[in-house]
Amino acid sequence: MSVEIREVKEKKELKQFVSFPNGLYKGNKYWIPQLKADELKLFRKEENPAFEFCEAKLWLAYKNGKIAGRIAGIINHRFIEKWHDKFCRFGWIDFIDDAEVSQALLAAVENWAQEKGMEAVHGPLGFTDLDPEGMLIEGFAELGTIATIYNYSYYPEHLSRLGFGKDVDWLEYEIKIPEKVPEKIIRIAELILKKNKLHILKAKNIKEIKPYFADIFNVLNSAYQDLYGFVPLSKRQIDNYIKQYISFANPEYLSIILDENDKVAAFGLTFPSLSTSFQKAKGNLLPFGFLHILKALKQKKLIDLYLMAVRPDLQSKGVNALILSELISSYIRNKFEKAESNPELESNTKVQVQWKFFDIRQHKKRRCFIKHLNP
Repeated sequence: MSVEIREVKEKKELKQFVSFPNGLYKGNKYWIPQLKADELKLFRKEENPAFEFCEAKLWLAYKNGKIAGRIAGIINHRFIEKWHDKFCRFGWIDFIDDAEVSQALLAAVENWAQEKGMEAVHGPLGFTDLDPEGMLIEGFAELGTIATIYNYSYYPEHLSRLGFGKDVDWLEYEIKIPEKVPEKIIRIAELILKKNKLHILKAKNIKEIKPYFADIFNVLNSAYQDLYGFVPLSKRQIDNYIKQYISFANPEYLSIILDENDKVAAFGLTFPSLSTSFQKAKGNLLPFGFLHILKALKQKKLIDLYLMAVRPDLQSKGVNALILSELISSYIRNKFEKAESNPELESNTKVQVQWKFFDIRQHKKRRCFIKHLNP
């Protein structure tokens, strides 16, 4: 039977779209289900501020009367305005190992993109850089983080057959927490503090960090401005992310560096790994999912490095060493064993050079694919 593609329009179909991976990855010990409530919010215009400058369509693929795949198409108009590339994004792509299904899903995005005057399709990408992005091409037998995508090894093979090639790659590292902070990092950190008139925010609780919340994301916007496909976050988006992430941060695992005017110069945001707790929650906070997550926030074995940013005027001056010195000290104090870097652009050598002081394993690689469309 041929594949049927249906656009998601009804509430019931959206729930099916969000739930589809649960069956596809059932029993897979490396896949991490996202919280269904958060996923649903992403696709509701009234709840996702990105719809102020994005438009999106979702599709489900059916074969033999059953859902066999899903995909989202996104046009980010601020991306087009900033980068002058008329590209349509695809994301939330999942499918059974069937060439007809993957072809039909991507054709749906390509056809829509051409109707909208786009010149290429690339992804997996989300609405913003803080959505999961990049298809796994190495590391299929590694547990990911809740901020990344997991996919079967056949996914990239299907995309290659359909004419998609590499646009950029991201690398991920597993970092062994040392017994003590490397002496060279300590020396660099001490020098950087004095030379640039910086100081470290010593906060006892999240309430003391609250006045710096918005400035943290302003630094992120300026620090990431030249990274692949980045579009600055709007005030509404920043408010959302503060509510979703920062307000739950533990000050011990959040390093904030201030300048002589008490403005945020750099920061590093990390959390104890929530990967296994999300697996136990199975996408639901209730009735017991939130208990697994609360317990995981107190575990002290694996830490995830979510965001690190240095203000442009201080980049390439060793400020990263200062952030790492603070965070690693905290990890050692709390007896963490390993850290996960999360994705880093392979071209971002400024970030990767910092790992030379540590015992690391580059264990995952993910890719943004691209296909240029015929005019």
